[in-house]
Amino acid sequence: MDFPISLSGQPSMIHCVEMHTTGEPTRIIYKGFPSLPGTLLEQRALAKANHDHIRQQLILEPRGHWDMYGAVLCPDTELVASGEAHIGVLFMHNEGFSTMCGHATIALGRFLVDTHDLRIFPKRNELVYDEVERTTTIDLHAPCGVVKITVPCKENGYRSDGMRQVSFVSVPSFATGIQIDVPIPENLRWPQLGNRASLVADISYGGTFYCIVPAVEMGFSGTLKKIDMAAMNIATRSLKEAINTNPKLQQYLRHPDSEDLGFLYSVMVVDASIGVAAEDTAGVETGLCFFADQQVDRSPTGGAVASRVALAHAKGSRKLGERWTYHSLVSNGFDGCGSFVGSVVEELEQPNVGGGSQACVRVKVKGNAYYTGFHCFVVEDGDRIGAKGFSMKGLTE
Repeated sequence: MDFPISLSGQPSMIHCVEMHTTGEPTRIIYKGFPSLPGTLLEQRALAKANHDHIRQQLILEPRGHWDMYGAVLCPDTELVASGEAHIGVLFMHNEGFSTMCGHATIALGRFLVDTHDLRIFPKRNELVYDEVERTTTIDLHAPCGVVKITVPCKENGYRSDGMRQVSFVSVPSFATGIQIDVPIPENLRWPQLGNRASLVADISYGGTFYCIVPAVEMGFSGTLKKIDMAAMNIATRSLKEAINTNPKLQQYLRHPDSEDLGFLYSVMVVDASIGVAAEDTAGVETGLCFFADQQVDRSPTGGAVASRVALAHAKGSRKLGERWTYHSLVSNGFDGCGSFVGSVVEELEQPNVGGGSQACVRVKVKGNAYYTGFHCFVVEDGDRIGAKGFSMKGLTE
């Protein structure tokens, strides 16, 4: 079908494939996003500075919603040029552009195997199919580094096999703050905190930084089995602000490689008392992830799984190769369907800027992603509302 309209001030219509991972959407933009030069981090900066209106058009209403998530394919990056990666990606959400996303990486793995259009994925024919394991591997250049994806396949590697789990191996992941005391200023305290002026939490990195805190430590005695989402939204927003505005806590948000990675992305509320353990796993944990501007992740959150496994390893409670089940509220709501499995696959040391080294691990995360549809988006001339994008929260707060 030919459309008699075009995108205002943009080179073409925006073409997307829609997928979900445990109910968490990934809108993969494969055609129509403006070309971005430079390194991937420079491309991320340019996208934020010059094309943020496109992010808003695609993520916010009327084309998306507050909890929509997107991924822009970037065929040309410095690591693609050097042969270290097959393709790059920029991740985007309701607030901007993130540095890592596990659920989207799982979805991207399937799509990058399934597409054979070299205009979309120029290095598609360089992917190697393992006939014994019936898998294809992809080196994905994310803003946090190279993530290796292993995609189960059928038809001699021509198509992905949606019945089996995709896995990825994380960038080096590590705990930076174990059982740290987080002061909560009086103006940020929430009712469930009671008369306490602080709480104890962990901070760990799995492609971006996560604050990991048990629901009971937040004051929610009902755990995550039955939760007041509005109250938890207030509590996690306040906790994130308390960390971000406390100069003494910034030491836990420093990455040895890049200042661009040094920020608190998410508060992950955890509960080890509920959830069904997947087959051949040693334990189970449920999490509720608030990220970006209080987006709620439907999936168990792949980057957070990497950070939680790294944290458990740093605490001495997780062995090399030990598999653990991670649930979200959605996977628990579907009797365990959609859980992620995480395990340490490598122990290593990462050099620190200024000397010394950081003990870290690489984590394998496994999960399923599925197609939900395709979109071709336009912005018609004169459409002021659709051209800017909006959220009901933004209009009412």
